[in-house]
Amino acid sequence: MSYLGRQGAAFLRRVAPEHGLAQLFDLLPDISVFVKDGRGRFVYLNPRGCEYCGVRQPEEALGKTDRDFFPKEKADLYRADDRRVMADGVPVLNRVEPEPGGRGSPRLVVTSKVPLRDASGRVIGVIGLSREVTGTAPASLGVGRVAQAVGIFRSRYGEKLSVAQVARHVGVSVNQLERLFRKTVGESPQRCLLNIRIEEASRRLRESYASMAEVAQACGFYDQAHFSRVFSAAAGCSPLAYRRRHQTV
Repeated sequence: MSYLGRQGAAFLRRVAPEHGLAQLFDLLPDISVFVKDGRGRFVYLNPRGCEYCGVRQPEEALGKTDRDFFPKEKADLYRADDRRVMADGVPVLNRVEPEPGGRGSPRLVVTSKVPLRDASGRVIGVIGLSREVTGTAPASLGVGRVAQAVGIFRSRYGEKLSVAQVARHVGVSVNQLERLFRKTVGESPQRCLLNIRIEEASRRLRESYASMAEVAQACGFYDQAHFSRVFSAAAGCSPLAYRRRHQTV
């Protein structure tokens, strides 16, 4: 029996789908909610979930799988995770991981998944939610020092910021912070900071007429040459080429 108890479960079965929980999920601006069937196909996405998948409307994702929206390596990890939840019937609760999206995303989310069952108790899918976290997230979410460090990176990316400074600020050694980052997000704190700087540089290239030197300085790169080299390696094209393709102003 679910946590709802018999009476609660019986009541929810009376609720018409179009007047049920999906209406509430659609009103959650900072939480991604998704439902997948037993074959990993999306059957529901709320607006935040649509943002992660890069679609404007849920209808664009229905019937598709993670492989249609995310890099193969990440999509396969999501699918394997879903299968474990459905096979074991054991939920994933408050797990800290990189946000869904492109490779090397610097943001963290807290993710939970539970198996979905039909009236006979058979597992037919999975429902999950992810919420982006910051350095001020409650400690009970398990975010801790990694999220504190990410919060500092995001607020001070334009400064000459060292990992040693951030480690001291969150109360651990550099080696401890390195281990925490690799365990939590699968990459070093240095790489996380670099990803944040590239992300912000991309936004400035799209949304402003600032010169390359100005973008480089604002985003914490040593100089324009360093910025161009690092950005080209990450984006697969030069900052100028990226601006020409994506500028929105």
